[in-house]
Amino acid sequence: MDFNVKKLASDAGVFFSRAMQFTEEKLGQAEKTELDAHFENLLARADCTKNWTEKILRQTEVLLQPNPSARVEEFLYEKLDRKVPSRVTNGELLAQYMTEAANDFGPGTPYGKTLIKVGETQRRLGAAERDFIHSASLNFLTPLRNFLEGDWRTISKERRILQNRRLDLDACKARLKKAKAAEAKAALWSDEVEKAEHELRLTQTEFDRQAEVTRLLLEGISSTHVNHLRCLHEFVESQTNYYAQCYQYMLELQKQLGSSKGEIFSGTFVGNTESTSPPAAATSPPAVGAATLPAVPTIPVVPTIVGVPNTVAEGVLNPNEVKPPASGTRKARVLYDYEAADSTELALLADEMITVYSLPGMDPDWLIGERGNQKGKVPVTYLELLS
Repeated sequence: MDFNVKKLASDAGVFFSRAMQFTEEKLGQAEKTELDAHFENLLARADCTKNWTEKILRQTEVLLQPNPSARVEEFLYEKLDRKVPSRVTNGELLAQYMTEAANDFGPGTPYGKTLIKVGETQRRLGAAERDFIHSASLNFLTPLRNFLEGDWRTISKERRILQNRRLDLDACKARLKKAKAAEAKAALWSDEVEKAEHELRLTQTEFDRQAEVTRLLLEGISSTHVNHLRCLHEFVESQTNYYAQCYQYMLELQKQLGSSKGEIFSGTFVGNTESTSPPAAATSPPAVGAATLPAVPTIPVVPTIVGVPNTVAEGVLNPNEVKPPASGTRKARVLYDYEAADSTELALLADEMITVYSLPGMDPDWLIGERGNQKGKVPVTYLELLS
């Protein structure tokens, strides 16, 4: 019991001494032991590393999970040391809605077919996003978090101990100075001076030992940077793979939709190749999803003449041999720039106006385009056909 009381009294005395020393330093009434320049640079570097690591960690979390409520939920699960439940990504949820909509509209309709194709791609994008989030969390966020919750806490603890050791050292220096001043006035050697010198030697030893421990931890920040650099490379690699997957999925989808679009255009715009005149306007109702395509007249078709070879079917097109249909042609506005692949194609510039028509046996994704004396094949998907 007496031992505990003495220990509490001693701790209270030490705390009071440190508080007095700290206050006098702030008021400029006491001297302060300064750390060397190299040590101060190590401290500044450590603080900079901690601050930027926190910011990078928080913003990466926002990048991977923009929903703040979901981030809070994941944080709570992590603190409770429980596994975070699997969450459907936005792409996967969109894929689900598109598939259900396609079933309602009719999976055999053009709109339904397209919804299914786009939905499947969104599902694949959502799965790729899930893999990227998992990889980035494991290889990038976890090391950053481990530094803040592990190494940095140890550094902060040792820095606080060093601060206390410095306050004790400076307090002992102040007591020794006062004892020597009192000794000079009394003109004799007092026990207080000897006691103060002994305490100063002890506190100086403890301060030096703690300074060395803290210095070693601060110098370890260089190893932390090397580790974080490696993790950053892994994060970039994961992100590169993710975007490469997304690009590939979208490229495949674009090709699928381009083919489907050609089918829609061939059924809506291109006339009957067996007829020598443009077909009459369709009286049947348009397919679901074709709301953007109605009320557009058909493209005039050049009739097949007996005895004249079908140059399009044979895969050879001589623009000089192609004649526009007698029944007239169509005007079209170019949507995008297009570079001709060979002499049978016509290069296009966005927003220019050209004349177009179809030929018997021609690929439905292509039309014949004319601009002045120039003729050639042009892709339908690059055009806006005008009525």
